[in-house]
Amino acid sequence: MSDPDTPQLPVAPCLAPGPGEDLCRLSGDWRIFQLLRGHRWSLDDLVTAWVAASSLPDPRRVLDLGTGIGSVLLLLAWRFAPARCVGLEAQEVSVGLARRSILYNLGPDQDRCSVAIGDLRDPGALGGADPFDLISATPPYLSVGAAVESAKPQCGPCRIEHRGGLEDYVAAAERWLAPGGRFVTCAAARQASRLRDAAAAAGLDVLSWLEVVGREGKQPLLAVFTLARGGCWWPDAPSRLIVRDIRGQWTDAFLGVRRAMGLDAPGR
Repeated sequence: MSDPDTPQLPVAPCLAPGPGEDLCRLSGDWRIFQLLRGHRWSLDDLVTAWVAASSLPDPRRVLDLGTGIGSVLLLLAWRFAPARCVGLEAQEVSVGLARRSILYNLGPDQDRCSVAIGDLRDPGALGGADPFDLISATPPYLSVGAAVESAKPQCGPCRIEHRGGLEDYVAAAERWLAPGGRFVTCAAARQASRLRDAAAAAGLDVLSWLEVVGREGKQPLLAVFTLARGGCWWPDAPSRLIVRDIRGQWTDAFLGVRRAMGLDAPGR
């Protein structure tokens, strides 16, 4: 309870959740704005950010393609405090939420984290930006016509390839990737061969391939890939991250992922 004699600073209207919004825990004491009935940050964001953070020790410039509400962007900005972090997103509603989250966590005077509005398929979307050491992405995973369109705001383009699929994300990453840089992206586990073909077409090597299993004994739902310039190498087999064991408890490996990215580990 606050001291009644202590002056309370007013909260800027844009930094309080509005109707249909909430402000959720992310990394450490950082928070993220989300729509109650819209796209929300999830497991694929967390694991993609963790793999990306593990792929380079000290990136100076970070780009998140199709950043959405900024979950992966913010996770990486939290992890790499000195880095200049940029998100690129086409949906205005998502850009607005992401920018408010940046303002909430970093304040109005920071200049190291921002979100640009634009289509990642447009080579001029970032103007004359310098290349990036680390690029991340969580592309949509359903082809147009393969699923019923969601009536929720944001969700359709986040799930369905209205503005391009894996191939477009890989091509965009190659365009903005610095020499020696890394590109980390997730995909549906069944799309591994599609990712391999897209990487080869863009002249990128796949350095690592991690399958994510929701529960021990189940089939993997998603995979996370680390790419770099090259064009001919592919791992013999994927490694695996199991999220929950046969009892439904988070595994030690997944708890390690959460700790590394600043999420509280609950009691077991």
